[in-house]
Amino acid sequence: RLNRLYDGFTKKYGLINSRGNSMAFGQDSAYCLLCSLEIIDENGELERKADMFQKRTIKPHIPITHVDTASEALAVSMSEKARVDLEYMAELTGQSRDTLIKELEGVIFLNVGSADSQDKTYVTADEYLSGNVREKLIHAKAAQAALDDGSLDVNIRALEAAIPPDLTAAEISVRLGATWLPEDVIQRFMYELLQTSGYARDRTRVHYSDRTGEWNITEKNADRSNIHSFNTYGTQRVNAYKIIEDSLNLRDVRVFDKVYDPDGNEKRVLNKKETAIAQAKQEIIRAKFEEWIWKDPARRERLCRIYNDRFNSVRPREYDGSHIKFVGMNPEITLRKHQIDAIAHILYGGNTLLAHEVGAGKTYEMVAAAMESKRLGLCNKSLIVVPNHITEQWSGEFLQLYPSANILVATKKDFETKNRKKFCARIATGDYDAVIIGHSQFEKIPMSLERQRHMIDRQIDDLVDAIDETKRNKGERYTIKQLERMKKSLEVKLAKLNDQSRKDDVVTFEELGIDRLFIDEAHYFKNLFLV
Repeated sequence: RLNRLYDGFTKKYGLINSRGNSMAFGQDSAYCLLCSLEIIDENGELERKADMFQKRTIKPHIPITHVDTASEALAVSMSEKARVDLEYMAELTGQSRDTLIKELEGVIFLNVGSADSQDKTYVTADEYLSGNVREKLIHAKAAQAALDDGSLDVNIRALEAAIPPDLTAAEISVRLGATWLPEDVIQRFMYELLQTSGYARDRTRVHYSDRTGEWNITEKNADRSNIHSFNTYGTQRVNAYKIIEDSLNLRDVRVFDKVYDPDGNEKRVLNKKETAIAQAKQEIIRAKFEEWIWKDPARRERLCRIYNDRFNSVRPREYDGSHIKFVGMNPEITLRKHQIDAIAHILYGGNTLLAHEVGAGKTYEMVAAAMESKRLGLCNKSLIVVPNHITEQWSGEFLQLYPSANILVATKKDFETKNRKKFCARIATGDYDAVIIGHSQFEKIPMSLERQRHMIDRQIDDLVDAIDETKRNKGERYTIKQLERMKKSLEVKLAKLNDQSRKDDVVTFEELGIDRLFIDEAHYFKNLFLV
């Protein structure tokens, strides 16, 4: 019957995807569902009818009510609940919770050190034995000491085996300016290299600011009579303390001359000769630092420990999605192994970046992850933001993969000023599986004033702390002025927000009910505020 109706319609009015039909049906939210009946090639011609015309594309979900083994129960629990649910697993197998825990020893672990560890939450081995394993080992040993019953021996053994082997000094590359180096180490290098006088040591100190990521040396001119400062490792124009500070901040030293134009305005011009001499001294200092850093055995041991604890403690998690059921997916489409594992990463791994190359199947990964998240109760409504020109292509692929999905797709018209409110209201009031909109449309949806104020307040607080810290450490005047300027511009922004006398009745992002966000071509949104 569908074949007959479709053939009759297209004979009379042409393809559903044609321009005329798009104008006729464009206002209907089910238009994209109609479009998915046709597979269109890049020239807009019909390639073939959709699978639905000749085969079943929707299969009913048959829930599993019984399994025989604990490992089967775990796979079902992960696919139906997206977590280790021991009560549900006990129902499936008829075994007690304690029996299941015993049988799955080494496959699931008590999650010690998490916020809800009192609830006896269990997680899978791939989750527990990844992330910062050194930190997890400290938590496990502390909990073991408190319990004193040997129940966490299995956690401790597994974590000890998971810790990456320590790197030696020969395997660690360290340069002047590495932000993990303690201030006192850099200070010791500076004093030893320049043979700083006792008087100057009290005044010339090294500071690092966590907030601005800048190194700062106080009172760089205090050691005036030191020949190493302005001759051996520095020049008459730039002393060695200034060169070390520039090196710490990964800047090349530059020397400028002040010149005046005919109107008496001051200009700074690069002095190439002096700059070349100063940069040669900078290279000598960097080379001396590399020679010095690993020389002392006690210092070498301390730095290796700091480096290993900070950077060599994380094991990436391996994601395996083989247990995921994909209820409602078109049985004619089979996802590849890397796609299924990427979907598991999205479901269990928090924020996820899909950095595959073109053609590796990111679209299907995002669609399947959105639908599985909804089925598992991890979210209610996903928003998928894609480049403007491919919203309709996306909706077609979405419905090829999940023919029964209820999706809302934005067209250009929906975000014209007169229709925008109506479309946002449809997102907020409709029970959709997913909403697909374009980048520029996404940018037009405002955030609530409360959230904008909160964000700006937080940024101002960060800047105030940074200014205080820079002043305390006697930082450069221009750094403080720069931070003050940033603070002023944020305060102006905040005043504008607070001065919204007209009542804004646009639906804000928070009111849309969106609780999972997928961004295609996410690099367009990557520049966040930095102090």
